[in-house]
Amino acid sequence: MKKINLLLALALATSIASAADIKGSGASFPYSVYQSWIKAYHTSTNVEVDYVKKGSSHGIADMKARAVDFAGTDAPLNPDQLSEAKLYQFPAVVGAIAISYNVPNVGELKLSREALAEIALGNVKYWDDKLITSTNAGVKLPHEKLTFVHRADGSGTTFNFTYYLSKISKKWREAFGAKKSLNWPGDHHIGGKTNTGVAALVKQTPYSIGYIDYADAKNNDLAMATVENKEGNYIKPELKYFQAAAAKADLDPAKDFYAVIGDPAGSDAYPIVAATFILLPQEKADVDKKVTAFYDYAFKNGAELASELGFVPLPDALTTKIRKYWSEKGVM
Repeated sequence: MKKINLLLALALATSIASAADIKGSGASFPYSVYQSWIKAYHTSTNVEVDYVKKGSSHGIADMKARAVDFAGTDAPLNPDQLSEAKLYQFPAVVGAIAISYNVPNVGELKLSREALAEIALGNVKYWDDKLITSTNAGVKLPHEKLTFVHRADGSGTTFNFTYYLSKISKKWREAFGAKKSLNWPGDHHIGGKTNTGVAALVKQTPYSIGYIDYADAKNNDLAMATVENKEGNYIKPELKYFQAAAAKADLDPAKDFYAVIGDPAGSDAYPIVAATFILLPQEKADVDKKVTAFYDYAFKNGAELASELGFVPLPDALTTKIRKYWSEKGVM
């Protein structure tokens, strides 16, 4: 009898846990803020949310296979792609991509748009190249080979970074365009898996430089470059400048919020910014409601947590549009 009671108790516990779980996967770019929101939501509601960072490409694949309840992606799907896969989409938060570097004794670094594009193109071989030294008077840059660090997996961070490169460089736009993964040009580059992997490679590789979400760069205490924006101003990677860029974002529910927001106008806008998105399956309204309840909680209660990590919370005007979108789709 004791054994039967134990089995019944285990079955009940499993049933409760399953009912409470919401499982997601995908983009690593917003992972840190999602984890903060998940912890706060669990404390408040006792509902468990599981989000695994795999990169946007894997998240989209998991969602299309219906292997998860929701997916995160930094590369939004357009309305035709959403319709074909029978998905809904909404933005969750706005963040920034930092250009982190590892050059001993160089605490500050300014990069022009041309310099950054030529580094990514593999045409800047050494740290004392004129394209870098010309904007860094007084900074002693060594004649050391430059190693470019990029994502090795399919990545929304890569999509947004290459979208930005396409905006600032005709050579990049015509040769590569905006992609989640690519064969990077040049002969001195290495790839890491997820933003955390890229951060680790930059940290352990002297004379390297790479693109990473701001939170991972900050958490790893990496140096971050000041970069030239659309107006020709050099902008530090700081929250107030991310907010200035996010204010320019046009996220329209009529287009399922499809938009890429990199390289916005604005004298004080940090240029390499990205909105990150959530995908939901159209046919699972009951589960979708659990996911939207979590994000509704995050929109109402998670702004401070997001800001502490360097993310820009969505403004009230936009979260009102998102809730209306949820209501119209029957997932709220």
